[in-house]
Amino acid sequence: MAASVVVHLRATGDAPILKQAKFKILGTDKFAKVIDFLRQQLHRDTLFVYLNSAFSPKPDDLVIDLYDNFGFDGKLVVNYACSMAWG
Repeated sequence: MAASVVVHLRATGDAPILKQAKFKILGTDKFAKVIDFLRQQLHRDTLFVYLNSAFSPKPDDLVIDLYDNFGFDGKLVVNYACSMAWG
């Protein structure tokens, strides 16, 4: 069975805060699944998504790879914004 990764979503700038900010996703899923989830929750086509408040991962990056390299405290922190916030 594939490992699950806890994703913690944090609003940045003018983005609305989600009622459910943490959820589990399979590590074998692509990051695009996180982006699609956010777009559905926020009802927005344009969305900016960052890891470590610094860079935007590619949609086809695997969640487990991102977690292994950038996760901490048992979770992968994903910042999201409705307008460009960083780099």
